[in-house]
Amino acid sequence: MRAQNSATTPEAIAVEGRAHRVAGRAHSSATADRATTSATADHAHSSPTGGRRGGSGGRATGGTALAGLGVIAFSLTFPATAWGLESFGPWSFVAVRSLLAALIAGAFLLAGRVPPPARAHWSGLAVVAAGVVVGFPLLTTLALTTSTTSHAAVVVGLLPLTTAAVSALRTGARPSRRFWGAAVAGAAVVLGFTLTQSGGALSAGDGYLFGALLVCAAGYTEGGRLARVLPGWQVIGWALVLCLPLSLAGSALGLAYEPVHLSGHGVAGLVWAAAGSTFLGLYVWYRGMAEIGAPRASQLQLAQPLLTLVWSVALLGEHLSPAAPAAACAVLVCIAVTQRA
Repeated sequence: MRAQNSATTPEAIAVEGRAHRVAGRAHSSATADRATTSATADHAHSSPTGGRRGGSGGRATGGTALAGLGVIAFSLTFPATAWGLESFGPWSFVAVRSLLAALIAGAFLLAGRVPPPARAHWSGLAVVAAGVVVGFPLLTTLALTTSTTSHAAVVVGLLPLTTAAVSALRTGARPSRRFWGAAVAGAAVVLGFTLTQSGGALSAGDGYLFGALLVCAAGYTEGGRLARVLPGWQVIGWALVLCLPLSLAGSALGLAYEPVHLSGHGVAGLVWAAAGSTFLGLYVWYRGMAEIGAPRASQLQLAQPLLTLVWSVALLGEHLSPAAPAAACAVLVCIAVTQRA
């Protein structure tokens, strides 16, 4: 019996010791695996300079750059429209512009075999279409038949503040008081500057301009919301396709009843308004807005009227006031404050 117990006891001790050693090796292996996984993850998210890729800072920088490209594209819209009106009437210009942009967008959607959006997105796309595809181009084009591009820049100067306000109402966002203070100050600078450029007088096109302000702010806000669930180019692409029947009918009627006198300026203005402002500009704009939010993206447009005035001098031969550099510096300060608020 003692021999049996003696034989059993060492075996039990040996098994127990082996279990401890196996458990120890397993624990060490798991710890090493976790360390390796953590190191691999850190390496995957690190940039060559030691920073992190994909962080909020990188997204904000990329979103700001994209929205800035959109602002540059939009700043050419009024001069391009002025050129286009040399060859087309206002109704035919807007209709053909939307038609060409819809054909470009449709070609991209077909080439990418993009499925139609979910039914829940179509109401938002209708707001985008009504605001930025139909409403804003039509109202601003009608305004430019009686106003100069510098006077029409008033609507662009007030658009950032209006977009931020509409976005706050639509999405429930609550920007800080510092943000609102800088936004109001920037809008006041731009408004005062553009009114000075136009002599401070109100024109018959002001009603069109303020109407364009409201519908465009709604379209920007809804497009920015949709760009969080759809790629930006698909947002504007489907909005343009949605307007295709209206664009076709409008083009046929406009070209039939308004005189057309083709010129190099007129064709160039039409092509840029369709491909540059309506499709490419809105694509990068909505993508940038999805990254940094509608309120912050909208404040980048404070620079748009000043850019438009520069293009007006270079392309249309308009004269720029000596106050432009001071206004530009003030606007850039306001933009910097809103981006950090």
